Amino acid sequence: MDYLDEVAGFVAGFPPDGLAPDALERTALILADCIGAIAGGMHEPEMQALVARPGLAAGGPAPIIGTARHAQPGQAALLNGTAGTVLEMDEGNQFARGHPGMHTVPAALAHASVLELSGREVSGREFLTAIALGYEVGARVGIASRLRPSLHPHGTWGAVCAAVAVARLAGRDAAGIRHAINMAASFALANSRRTMLEGGTVRNAFAGISGQMGLLAHDLSEAGFEADSDGLAEVFGKTLSDSFDKGQMTEALGSRWEVSRNYFKLHACCRYNHAALDALAQIVAQEGALEAGAVAEVEVETYNLAVELADPAPRNMLAARFSVPFAVATTIVTGRTDISSFTAERLADPSIGALAGRVRLREDAAMTAQLPDRRPARVTVTLSDGRRLTAATQTNRGDWADPYPSEELRGKFLSLATRAWPETAADELWQRTTGLADCATLRDWMAGLSAPG
Repeated sequence: MDYLDEVAGFVAGFPPDGLAPDALERTALILADCIGAIAGGMHEPEMQALVARPGLAAGGPAPIIGTARHAQPGQAALLNGTAGTVLEMDEGNQFARGHPGMHTVPAALAHASVLELSGREVSGREFLTAIALGYEVGARVGIASRLRPSLHPHGTWGAVCAAVAVARLAGRDAAGIRHAINMAASFALANSRRTMLEGGTVRNAFAGISGQMGLLAHDLSEAGFEADSDGLAEVFGKTLSDSFDKGQMTEALGSRWEVSRNYFKLHACCRYNHAALDALAQIVAQEGALEAGAVAEVEVETYNLAVELADPAPRNMLAARFSVPFAVATTIVTGRTDISSFTAERLADPSIGALAGRVRLREDAAMTAQLPDRRPARVTVTLSDGRRLTAATQTNRGDWADPYPSEELRGKFLSLATRAWPETAADELWQRTTGLADCATLRDWMAGLSAPG
């Protein structure tokens, strides 16, 4: 048995009730986090314009989350996955160096809606298990490969996440799951990392495209189309990366779950900003709120990936979410790091722009050497009176080593979901989603994903 047979056999043969309670609970939190991020992002202007494009949400079985509209499965996965990345609030996995949840959930939801419409009821536990398995396999591809530095990780191994979850829901055997994985590997995007740094908002569609391609891989596979015998090793060992460690695909398979090593985000910006923002929060907790005019300079020492986010004058909100200087400056001025601090109004604020110009970044090689287990930073704020305030962090809040309490995640969910629903309805959706493992069918839960028109 080769590694891919082992992975496919694991997915096909995994017991319907096999997820341990902690992994099941974590998967439900990931699902809820994705729903909140999608609903919040769906109400951004560009998403509203995209949903209104002819043919994209023209009816079908799959809900467009946070709206009154439905679409065919592929279009629904595209729209939901794209909306889920717009606000940069979706969960991720530091070991996979990407965002498996948003590459898995939209496709799984779209296929489950088709099954429910056909009369085949899907239980909450079955649905969560499919998500956990799709997340697991796709994340392990990210762990096993070393993508070229010029690539953005969104949309690379994400189609594998989607295809595995869909194949599991469809009840495919090990051979069929292996086939779907290899098919999905051929749909990896060779995209540009520069999009995130320059504000190329096409980047927000990468996860949505992966969900759409995962569904297509399933359809092609069932229709009899063929793929490489080992598409993963070909694409992720030779094309998008020069190395692919097959052993990482099976190491501790079934005993170590990647859903349990994920992170959640409360700061509405790229994860590489978070270490600096966590350290800045320590300074504020000790010294009180900082006045922007009293800050002479902010020095951020951190790891290499974060130092890339150095643009002090981002051209749009995507670029701002990938700018450490802007993130630090808007946090000091607003006292917040949620979506209210990352808006067009904040981007145009001259006090934020001026302060961002006084933020300096420097790589600390010792910090870079700690990746991916730790994401460290040291922040030094120099005040105009000469005082220097310093704080450091080794682990970002919200990751596996320092998780947010579920009540904080609920607060985040409500802040996003109330863009689509009244607070009582949003809170009910949170309760239903986090308790989905006890539902015999998804029908009522899926109905609650639609919002009033």
